[in-house]
Amino acid sequence: MADRATKLRERADYRANRKGWLGRGLIIALLTLATVVFVYPLIWLVSASLKPRSEVFDNKLIPESPTIENYITIWQEAPLALWIGNTLLVTVLAAVAVTFSSALVAWGFSYYRFRGRDALFFLVLATMMLPGAVTMIPTFLIWDALGQVGTLTPLWAGNLFGSAFYIFLIRQFFLDLPRQVFEAARIDGATDWQIFTRIGVPLCKPALVVTLLFEAQAAWTDLMRPLIYLRDSSTFTIPRGLKAMLDQFGFAGNWHWELIVTAGVITTVPMIILFFIGQRHFIEGVATTGAKS
Repeated sequence: MADRATKLRERADYRANRKGWLGRGLIIALLTLATVVFVYPLIWLVSASLKPRSEVFDNKLIPESPTIENYITIWQEAPLALWIGNTLLVTVLAAVAVTFSSALVAWGFSYYRFRGRDALFFLVLATMMLPGAVTMIPTFLIWDALGQVGTLTPLWAGNLFGSAFYIFLIRQFFLDLPRQVFEAARIDGATDWQIFTRIGVPLCKPALVVTLLFEAQAAWTDLMRPLIYLRDSSTFTIPRGLKAMLDQFGFAGNWHWELIVTAGVITTVPMIILFFIGQRHFIEGVATTGAKS
């Protein structure tokens, strides 16, 4: 009986292990497939940038006659350095402004207790339900009245007032922090500003990094606002410049796609580098947010 029970246990363990290996194998296969699907466009883009115009769309990942002539031509034909500088300025200002302002508002909604706090917070969240097209014209009229149309200011200055989505995200982190820590700091003589900057902000670092990365990506790839506000090519950002390049190199149907994809590679690399720099905090912030919500 003991031998039979042992054999039954071993058989059950074998079946369980087999199911476990099959499950893990299936997960690995699905992740591999998803990785290929997401990475293939980037690989194709890099490959196409190394091909002459006649071979751009041949769908071969390894160019038959690779060349860096496209990279030389694009730097000669378009002021990419200026556009990258403008985009970098807008991205840094937009990301820093919205991160700081959203954290400040989120701190107020999480730390302070006052009448109507929840109603006011829901009002802030309600602004997310407004489509951007609804506020586009009034916002333009405001910047036009301030004489800022044609400058880079409208592309980032609106972030000084925070973002409802980021306020909600950061507030969830602040609410999870033990309030006793803040009360102890207050007893020790810390001011509200010191509690916020020296305790709240460091403990909320993952959420702030997520906000910074999200807004940096949004500002770097934004095309709508540059199309509305920018007039002179000297103030163009990268997306606006690429649109101008499409118009220039696509004149009379003579599309120079090899230059377009080359510019795409050049402008995509900074976002890849930025993600790898902040990926640890980014993954931690997203995972923690998911666990708390």
